[in-house]
Amino acid sequence: MTAKEKNILDSVIYSYSANTSQTNEENQILKETVNKLKEELDRFKIPPLMVSEVRNLFGKDAIIRLPNGNQFYVNISEECGKVKPGDMVLTDQKNLTIIKKMPITKKFDIESFVIVEKPTVSWKDIGGLDAQAREIKEVVELPLKKPELFKKVGITPPKGILLYGDPGTGKTLLAKAVASSTNSTFIEVVGSELVQKFIGEGAKMVGEIFELARKKAPSIVFIDELDALAAKRIEVGTSGEREVNRTFMQLLAEIDGFNSLDNVKIIGATNRKDILDPAVVRPGRLDRLIHIPLPKNDGRLDILKIHSKNMTLGKDIDLNNISAIMEDLCGAEIKAVCTEAGYFAIRENRTSITRKDFLKAIDKVKLAEEAEGDDYIRMFG
Repeated sequence: MTAKEKNILDSVIYSYSANTSQTNEENQILKETVNKLKEELDRFKIPPLMVSEVRNLFGKDAIIRLPNGNQFYVNISEECGKVKPGDMVLTDQKNLTIIKKMPITKKFDIESFVIVEKPTVSWKDIGGLDAQAREIKEVVELPLKKPELFKKVGITPPKGILLYGDPGTGKTLLAKAVASSTNSTFIEVVGSELVQKFIGEGAKMVGEIFELARKKAPSIVFIDELDALAAKRIEVGTSGEREVNRTFMQLLAEIDGFNSLDNVKIIGATNRKDILDPAVVRPGRLDRLIHIPLPKNDGRLDILKIHSKNMTLGKDIDLNNISAIMEDLCGAEIKAVCTEAGYFAIRENRTSITRKDFLKAIDKVKLAEEAEGDDYIRMFG
């Protein structure tokens, strides 16, 4: 064999071995891909598990309650950890055997229903409500900061307070300000959200909200639109009304169930104090009733200064005169006037706000309020 022929043979052998190695690698990759796809398909074929609640335990057996309300006596799998009544578990759909315990022990994820935060609103952000702020500090702030003072005096502070008044007067701001000043967790919930479809669910949500409040203490539970839940109880035969009453009674039981010097305080807010049930505003519950009125002359000026402190105001603006024109406007409407005045300046490509901008903004807010009040006239022609 000549040297040339040997070189040609070596080249063919090398090429063959290289191609064989590359083909084997590709085959290996394809096999791994197929195996992963098969595992994924097998995982998709696994039947879903049912979420149930454990009601009672009897050794290795248990009574569970399904979401539709039916109860069954079932077995507990050996792979399942220790469960107790009230736990949420995953069960097989066919024989309802308890497969494993869910990591949450609550039926509802309460933190998705309520707003839990550390407010940043301070007392400086609230104007015209000095007397009301003082009362709230006495009821909420002092017991949380100086509980020993009440023990020495020999009195027990109210468990909660009720803020009532016209919309936009600053009820929510007051609640957030006291939560910020006491470095408390602020748990905000709307009364209508506590009314659920199935029997007992609303009451259980109320219980879990207060359990969450105790866990995150010191905390303030702020129930907005309290009249949606705590309206006067009447003899109505509908199941919906009875469920609202059950939830309301659970709220009363929770208020009665903790000490007034505990690190949990309740603040209710409503625009309709006249329709509240007497049971919730009697002494021992929300017994400090604080009226939040429309701001007077000095109050309007304070609110206007707060909302206009970051605005670029023209030299022709006298805040005393502007606040006098805004008679009968609430705090939220005064803030809206400042915002609208800024928009009038932006439309004319100005960065400074003039008196004319404020006057046009006041007219716009007042016209919107009057038009809203006349809607019922246009409705009926």
